[in-house]
Parts: sequence; structure tokens; C-alpha cells
Amino acid sequence: MDDKSSELDRYDRLILGVLSHNGRISMTDLAQQVGLSKTPVTARVKRLEAEGVITGYRAELSARKLGLEHIAFVEIKLSDTREHALKAFNRAVREISEVEECHMIAGGFDYLVKVRTGDIAAYRRVLSERISTLPFVASSSTYVSMESVRDNGVQSL
Repeated sequence: MDDKSSELDRYDRLILGVLSHNGRISMTDLAQQVGLSKTPVTARVKRLEAEGVITGYRAELSARKLGLEHIAFVEIKLSDTREHALKAFNRAVREISEVEECHMIAGGFDYLVKVRTGDIAAYRRVLSERISTLPFVASSSTYVSMESVRDNGVQSL
């Protein structure tokens, strides 16, 4: 999407708002909520999917019921930040299933990583066996979440 967001009209934005909260809504109910008939809403949704505005649909999973309530945030500093090192790190970090999010940061460290595990012992294993062995990792600092004020749930297993 180049800058299609500027091409989204009021109805597109309404559709996206509803779908972002309930991706399983029927087209009939979606149409009713946004004030259009089913046919144009269906066409708009298909267009938004084709343009890459809607990239997918997912189920929200309960961290508590899955035993994955432990969240840690890890600041990672790399020993090398040239393009080949960044690419190697990015490729490798995507392979760690416990890593829920990974963001390159402009600041005092290079990456901020969100890790979800069952408990502190499981996190310690992930840190020592997986994260610390990622390409070009020079150091890391961990911040353990004491409470989730707003959490969208488990992203993947």
C-alpha cells in the first residue's frame, strides 16, 4: 500500500473499525452497522483485502488459559549494526516462538523484544538458550511485566 490510507473514505474507515473489533462479523451485520447494504460492503471488504489494508484475521487467545501469563521486555544491544548484522538478527529472532513482538529502536539500544512464557524459569531458558545466542547480540536487559493494563492476548503459539 503506497499511501492508500488517504484514499479511504468514511465507510471504509467504519468497516475497518468494526472488523478490527470483530473479524467474524457477518457481512449482513457489518453492512447494518456501517449503514450500507450487503453488496457494497462485501465489495469494499474484498477491495480492502486486495489492497493489503486488511492483512488477515485471527483468533484472540487467552494467555491465562494457555498458561502464558509471564511477559518480559528485553532491550538488546548488538555488537554490529551494519545491514548484514541487522538482517541476520531479524531472520533469527523470527524463529523464536516465544518472541511475540520485536521492534528496532532509535535510542540507547537496538531492539525491544516482547517475550511471552509460562513463568520466569521458562523465560530464563529462552533468554539463555535462544535470545542470547542470536547473531550479533552483545548485551540484553530484561524488564518483567508485573501487570498487563492493556493486552491483546497471545499472538501465536
